[in-house]
Amino acid sequence: MSPSSSPSSAGPTTSYLEQTVSLLSTVASYMRLPALASTGVAAVLTSLLYFKQKALIYPSHMPPNARTEVPRPSQFGIKDFEELVIPTNDGEKLSAFYIRGPRGGRLSNCTIIMFHGNAGNIGHRLPIARMIINYIGCNVFMLEYRGYGLSTGEPDEKGLMLDAQTALDYLRDRAETRSHKLIVYGQSLGGAVSIKLVSKNQNKGDVVGLILENTFLSMRSLIPSVIPPAKYLTYLCHQVWPSETVIPSITEGAYLPFANPRYLRPAHMRKLFELATTPTKVWKPLPGGDHNSSVLEEGYFEAISNFVSNAASDEAKEKF
Repeated sequence: MSPSSSPSSAGPTTSYLEQTVSLLSTVASYMRLPALASTGVAAVLTSLLYFKQKALIYPSHMPPNARTEVPRPSQFGIKDFEELVIPTNDGEKLSAFYIRGPRGGRLSNCTIIMFHGNAGNIGHRLPIARMIINYIGCNVFMLEYRGYGLSTGEPDEKGLMLDAQTALDYLRDRAETRSHKLIVYGQSLGGAVSIKLVSKNQNKGDVVGLILENTFLSMRSLIPSVIPPAKYLTYLCHQVWPSETVIPSITEGAYLPFANPRYLRPAHMRKLFELATTPTKVWKPLPGGDHNSSVLEEGYFEAISNFVSNAASDEAKEKF
């Protein structure tokens, strides 16, 4: 596929991406403070890990006003979009954006489902969605987890997985998208959400690809990297997100992981890649940046464009 424009010539989009990275990096720095302050205090660590782990893992209130102030697509020059409220089976109401790529393009029958990291809201990731629709040319569906942004409820592992399934079911039932090829794209915590979702929905043939950026083997494996003194207390973690045991069960479609060497645990991404059993695996290391700035790395969107173009093509099996 020939990109409609190159990232280097994106102008305002690149500026928007830089703003997103700056915001999320600030949030990440703030979130590390409680962990650093608790170092060496076993009782505090035990209390945090067991009683406050949802607040630590799902800081939906960060940055300040993230629950009430959600940027809209129109603020980033996106014109063809819908703002949605989607009900879940357990009574929550989820905010979402459906953003259309160029109509009639080669990838107009492909939709990327985006699942973001553990802070901020879908509005903070709109610059990434804008780059996808402008440079890659497919549609983007952005779901807001329960307890984040304008969605109701409180986040936890079970609830977020119900939200993810709700998003996929919505696209499968929606007249405009029911015949689309679907690519699931998860960043950080969203990667764990994506892995579990794809593992449970790979047999219908519509989910053709999985893109992961800087995610982790499991929450219990990640804790020692974030709070080193807590490495002996990981058994207290009840928000497990066991990606390392789930990803081998994904045997359909294609897989593209983005790994940044400055991520908290780059070995997590490499191990997930080794555990993956999909027919096609494309490893994409990113030499610079950090956990939140991978989208600014050279070749990031080119790699997604090539991956999506191949995975969503009618001749995908022959190409892979």
